[in-house]
Amino acid sequence: MRNIHNIIFDYGNVIFQIDFLRTRQAFQALGIQDADAFFSHKEQHNLFDKLDMGKISAVEFYEGIREISGQKELSDNQIRDAWNALLIGVPQGNHDILLEMKSKYRTFLLSNNNEIHYQFLMDYLKRDFGLADNSGFFEKDYYSHLMGMRKPNRDIFEFVIKEQNLVPEQTLFIDDSPQHLLTAKELGLQTVLLTSPDTLQELIKRLDL
Repeated sequence: MRNIHNIIFDYGNVIFQIDFLRTRQAFQALGIQDADAFFSHKEQHNLFDKLDMGKISAVEFYEGIREISGQKELSDNQIRDAWNALLIGVPQGNHDILLEMKSKYRTFLLSNNNEIHYQFLMDYLKRDFGLADNSGFFEKDYYSHLMGMRKPNRDIFEFVIKEQNLVPEQTLFIDDSPQHLLTAKELGLQTVLLTSPDTLQELIKRLDL
Protein backbone atom coordinates (compact mmCIF):
# COMPACT_ATOMS: atom_id res chain seq x y z
CA MET A 1 0.00 0.00 0.00
CA ARG A 2 1.41 3.35 -1.03
CA ASN A 3 0.52 6.90 -0.05
CA ILE A 4 -2.51 5.96 2.07
CA HIS A 5 -4.22 8.89 3.78
CA ASN A 6 -7.70 7.44 4.23
CA ILE A 7 -9.14 4.00 5.06
CA ILE A 8 -12.72 2.90 4.44
CA PHE A 9 -13.69 -0.24 6.36
CA ASP A 10 -16.51 -2.66 5.64
CA TYR A 11 -18.17 -3.97 8.82
CA GLY A 12 -19.30 -7.57 8.39
CA ASN A 13 -16.38 -10.04 8.48
CA VAL A 14 -13.90 -7.17 8.58
CA ILE A 15 -14.69 -5.68 11.99
CA PHE A 16 -17.72 -7.69 13.13
CA GLN A 17 -17.76 -11.45 12.62
CA ILE A 18 -20.72 -12.87 10.74
CA ASP A 19 -21.59 -16.34 9.45
CA PHE A 20 -24.05 -16.55 6.55
CA LEU A 21 -24.38 -20.32 7.04
CA ARG A 22 -25.99 -19.76 10.44
CA THR A 23 -28.83 -17.75 8.92
CA ARG A 24 -29.32 -20.23 6.07
CA GLN A 25 -29.53 -23.03 8.64
CA ALA A 26 -31.93 -20.98 10.79
CA PHE A 27 -34.17 -20.37 7.77
CA GLN A 28 -34.07 -24.08 6.95
CA ALA A 29 -35.04 -24.91 10.54
CA LEU A 30 -38.14 -22.79 9.98
CA GLY A 31 -39.03 -24.91 6.99
CA ILE A 32 -37.51 -22.67 4.31
CA GLN A 33 -35.62 -25.39 2.47
CA ASP A 34 -34.57 -23.27 -0.51
CA ALA A 35 -32.83 -20.58 1.56
CA ASP A 36 -29.71 -20.82 -0.63
CA ALA A 37 -31.80 -19.82 -3.62
CA PHE A 38 -32.65 -16.39 -2.24
CA PHE A 39 -29.90 -15.55 0.25
CA SER A 40 -26.12 -15.99 0.14
CA HIS A 41 -22.94 -13.96 0.55
CA LYS A 42 -22.51 -13.36 -3.18
CA GLU A 43 -26.14 -13.08 -4.26
CA GLN A 44 -29.47 -12.40 -2.64
CA HIS A 45 -33.15 -11.88 -3.46
CA ASN A 46 -34.20 -8.32 -4.28
CA LEU A 47 -36.11 -8.28 -0.99
CA PHE A 48 -32.80 -8.15 0.90
CA ASP A 49 -31.48 -5.39 -1.38
CA LYS A 50 -34.57 -3.31 -0.65
CA LEU A 51 -34.10 -3.83 3.09
CA ASP A 52 -30.42 -2.87 2.81
CA MET A 53 -31.40 0.38 1.10
CA GLY A 54 -34.19 1.22 3.51
CA LYS A 55 -36.76 0.88 0.73
CA ILE A 56 -38.93 -1.41 2.84
CA SER A 57 -39.57 -1.63 6.57
CA ALA A 58 -38.83 -4.57 8.83
CA VAL A 59 -42.53 -5.46 8.82
CA GLU A 60 -42.58 -5.48 5.01
CA PHE A 61 -39.45 -7.65 5.01
CA TYR A 62 -41.05 -10.20 7.31
CA GLU A 63 -44.11 -10.35 5.07
CA GLY A 64 -41.86 -10.72 2.03
CA ILE A 65 -40.05 -13.67 3.61
CA ARG A 66 -43.39 -15.36 4.31
CA GLU A 67 -44.41 -14.82 0.70
CA ILE A 68 -41.26 -16.00 -1.08
CA SER A 69 -40.87 -18.98 1.26
CA GLY A 70 -44.50 -20.00 1.23
CA GLN A 71 -44.37 -20.23 5.03
CA LYS A 72 -47.34 -18.03 5.89
CA GLU A 73 -47.45 -19.18 9.52
CA LEU A 74 -44.02 -17.77 10.47
CA SER A 75 -44.07 -14.96 13.02
CA ASP A 76 -42.13 -11.72 12.76
CA ASN A 77 -40.03 -12.80 15.74
CA GLN A 78 -39.14 -16.15 14.18
CA ILE A 79 -37.98 -14.47 10.97
CA ARG A 80 -36.10 -11.75 12.86
CA ASP A 81 -34.24 -14.28 14.99
CA ALA A 82 -33.30 -16.35 11.93
CA TRP A 83 -32.15 -13.24 10.07
CA ASN A 84 -30.06 -12.13 13.07
CA ALA A 85 -28.53 -15.59 13.51
CA LEU A 86 -25.59 -14.67 11.27
CA LEU A 87 -24.46 -11.92 13.67
CA ILE A 88 -21.69 -13.14 15.99
CA GLY A 89 -19.68 -10.23 17.39
CA VAL A 90 -16.52 -8.13 17.37
CA PRO A 91 -13.35 -10.20 17.91
CA GLN A 92 -11.17 -9.08 20.80
CA GLY A 93 -8.73 -6.38 19.74
CA ASN A 94 -10.60 -5.09 16.69
CA HIS A 95 -11.87 -1.96 18.43
CA ASP A 96 -8.33 -1.19 19.58
CA ILE A 97 -7.08 -1.55 16.00
CA LEU A 98 -9.75 0.88 14.79
CA LEU A 99 -8.74 3.48 17.35
CA GLU A 100 -5.09 3.07 16.36
CA MET A 101 -5.96 3.50 12.67
CA LYS A 102 -8.08 6.56 13.46
CA SER A 103 -5.05 8.17 15.11
CA LYS A 104 -3.02 7.73 11.91
CA TYR A 105 -5.52 8.10 9.07
CA ARG A 106 -8.91 9.51 8.21
CA THR A 107 -11.09 6.46 8.74
CA PHE A 108 -14.64 5.66 7.69
CA LEU A 109 -17.12 2.81 7.93
CA LEU A 110 -19.15 1.83 4.86
CA SER A 111 -21.55 -0.99 5.66
CA ASN A 112 -24.38 -2.69 3.84
CA ASN A 113 -26.79 -2.81 6.73
CA ASN A 114 -30.50 -2.84 7.46
CA GLU A 115 -33.01 -1.79 10.08
CA ILE A 116 -33.11 -5.21 11.75
CA HIS A 117 -29.38 -5.88 11.95
CA TYR A 118 -28.63 -2.28 12.87
CA GLN A 119 -30.87 -2.48 15.94
CA PHE A 120 -29.24 -5.74 16.97
CA LEU A 121 -25.77 -4.21 16.55
CA MET A 122 -26.59 -1.09 18.55
CA ASP A 123 -28.00 -3.22 21.38
CA TYR A 124 -24.93 -5.45 21.23
CA LEU A 125 -22.47 -2.53 21.39
CA LYS A 126 -24.30 -1.05 24.37
CA ARG A 127 -24.59 -4.35 26.21
CA ASP A 128 -21.09 -5.72 25.61
CA PHE A 129 -18.98 -2.55 25.30
CA GLY A 130 -20.99 0.27 26.86
CA LEU A 131 -21.03 2.09 23.51
CA ALA A 132 -23.94 4.00 22.01
CA ASP A 133 -22.79 3.20 18.46
CA ASN A 134 -19.70 2.90 16.24
CA SER A 135 -19.16 6.63 15.73
CA GLY A 136 -16.19 6.85 18.11
CA PHE A 137 -14.09 4.59 15.91
CA PHE A 138 -14.41 6.60 12.69
CA GLU A 139 -14.54 10.12 11.35
CA LYS A 140 -17.94 9.07 10.04
CA ASP A 141 -19.85 5.79 9.82
CA TYR A 142 -22.08 5.14 6.82
CA TYR A 143 -24.89 2.57 6.69
CA SER A 144 -26.64 1.64 3.46
CA HIS A 145 -30.18 1.58 4.86
CA LEU A 146 -29.79 5.16 6.12
CA MET A 147 -28.39 6.32 2.77
CA GLY A 148 -30.79 4.66 0.35
CA MET A 149 -27.82 3.11 -1.47
CA ARG A 150 -25.81 -0.08 -1.15
CA LYS A 151 -22.58 -1.68 -2.27
CA PRO A 152 -21.52 -2.69 -4.90
CA ASN A 153 -23.33 0.16 -6.69
CA ARG A 154 -21.15 3.09 -7.68
CA ASP A 155 -23.39 5.77 -6.18
CA ILE A 156 -22.65 4.86 -2.56
CA PHE A 157 -18.88 5.03 -3.11
CA GLU A 158 -19.17 8.27 -5.08
CA PHE A 159 -21.28 9.79 -2.30
CA VAL A 160 -18.66 9.06 0.38
CA ILE A 161 -15.77 10.20 -1.82
CA LYS A 162 -17.51 13.48 -2.63
CA GLU A 163 -18.85 14.22 0.85
CA GLN A 164 -15.47 13.59 2.48
CA ASN A 165 -13.43 15.13 -0.37
CA LEU A 166 -11.32 11.99 -0.63
CA VAL A 167 -8.62 11.43 -3.21
CA PRO A 168 -9.42 7.88 -4.41
CA GLU A 169 -5.79 7.00 -5.09
CA GLN A 170 -4.95 7.90 -1.48
CA THR A 171 -7.83 5.84 -0.07
CA LEU A 172 -7.74 2.18 0.96
CA PHE A 173 -10.97 0.18 0.98
CA ILE A 174 -11.08 -3.08 2.99
CA ASP A 175 -13.98 -5.46 2.35
CA ASP A 176 -14.74 -9.18 2.33
CA SER A 177 -16.78 -9.13 -0.92
CA PRO A 178 -14.93 -9.18 -4.27
CA GLN A 179 -17.85 -7.52 -6.06
CA HIS A 180 -17.62 -4.52 -3.72
CA LEU A 181 -13.87 -4.24 -4.26
CA LEU A 182 -14.34 -4.30 -8.02
CA THR A 183 -16.47 -1.15 -7.96
CA ALA A 184 -14.08 0.60 -5.58
CA LYS A 185 -11.14 -0.27 -7.81
CA GLU A 186 -12.97 1.06 -10.88
CA LEU A 187 -13.32 4.38 -9.03
CA GLY A 188 -9.58 4.50 -8.34
CA LEU A 189 -9.45 3.33 -4.72
CA GLN A 190 -6.78 0.99 -3.48
CA THR A 191 -8.44 -2.22 -2.29
CA VAL A 192 -7.76 -5.24 -0.10
CA LEU A 193 -9.86 -8.38 0.22
CA LEU A 194 -10.15 -9.70 3.77
CA THR A 195 -11.43 -13.26 4.08
CA SER A 196 -11.27 -15.95 6.76
CA PRO A 197 -9.04 -17.21 8.28
CA ASP A 198 -7.25 -13.88 7.85
CA THR A 199 -8.12 -11.24 10.46
CA LEU A 200 -8.19 -7.46 10.53
CA GLN A 201 -5.37 -7.38 13.05
CA GLU A 202 -3.16 -9.63 10.93
CA LEU A 203 -4.00 -7.65 7.80
CA ILE A 204 -3.12 -4.29 9.36
CA LYS A 205 0.19 -5.72 10.60
CA ARG A 206 0.99 -7.29 7.23
CA LEU A 207 0.25 -4.07 5.35
CA ASP A 208 2.33 -2.10 7.86
CA LEU A 209 -0.37 0.53 8.25
